[in-house]
Amino acid sequence: MEKLDGKLWDEARNKIDAVKGELAKIVVGQEEIVREMLVALLSDGHCLVVGVPGLAKTLLVETLGKILGLSFRRIQFTPDMMPSDILGCEILQDQGEGKRKFEFAKGPIFANMILADEINRTPPKTQSALLEAMQERQVTTAGRTLPLPKPFLVFATQNPIEHEGTYPLPEAQLDRFFFNLRIDYPELDDEREIVIRTTTGELPEPKKILNPEKILLLQKLATEIPVPEHVMDYILKLPRASRPETDDAPEHVKDYVAWGAGPRASQNLARAAKSLALLEGNPAVSQEDVKRVAMPVLRHRIIPNYNATGENVTVEEIISKLIDNLE
Repeated sequence: MEKLDGKLWDEARNKIDAVKGELAKIVVGQEEIVREMLVALLSDGHCLVVGVPGLAKTLLVETLGKILGLSFRRIQFTPDMMPSDILGCEILQDQGEGKRKFEFAKGPIFANMILADEINRTPPKTQSALLEAMQERQVTTAGRTLPLPKPFLVFATQNPIEHEGTYPLPEAQLDRFFFNLRIDYPELDDEREIVIRTTTGELPEPKKILNPEKILLLQKLATEIPVPEHVMDYILKLPRASRPETDDAPEHVKDYVAWGAGPRASQNLARAAKSLALLEGNPAVSQEDVKRVAMPVLRHRIIPNYNATGENVTVEEIISKLIDNLE
């Protein structure tokens, strides 16, 4: 296995530690979510963040954007939103002397980091406006294709307890998300610290640690983390074992899964495990790294069947048992 450049490795580790330190000044607790967001960043992947209101989802993404030195836009999705509200539109501009010309006014999608707040509150037509942007990192409108800035990351939020007036994301859209993250209520001590920090003065302003060029360099460095052969075998086994029609599927998958994870899950497991190894300072990917990223990679790619729904078997339980079976 090719050895990584030591100086570059040390610099990357120092920058990552500095980013973690700045985040900790603003965001209390949520270490797992912070780690998973940083893994997604290093993997150049989008995140769907699911959690009830008031858990600092917006604060976390906005703070991360400031620390990373990225341009940030928040888009509040509503039922009356149109694709042009996201992508931009042609505007007739007065050129003087009676002349007019259509010029394209860029929408909020043209930023490094997008917070798509309550993405499931807008109709499918508007949701689909994000498909090309998330996959190809470009926007096609008015007969022109425009590239999006690099890096380009979408963090979309969903409220899991409200269903009225919402439009569930189609499978094609869900598959564009690298991670599906679940943010939960804070622990008692963390909640105490949150109350103290937010009621006794202003929060400190986070320092800018990185910039787009350095982030692209870190993303490239993450791709160079080696994956041993036995770990690659494990990466391939997990998604294959989630498919009920294959011989590799255990009994609980055949009983409770309608559709298993596709090849994109295998790709994302490898990318996420490499990024986690870099984040944790490991020179190569381990099987433990793969296990730690399996849940957010597979959570939205394994579709439970009616048996699972009737017996209250969650997709998280299916994935946990799948990982245990492949020990």
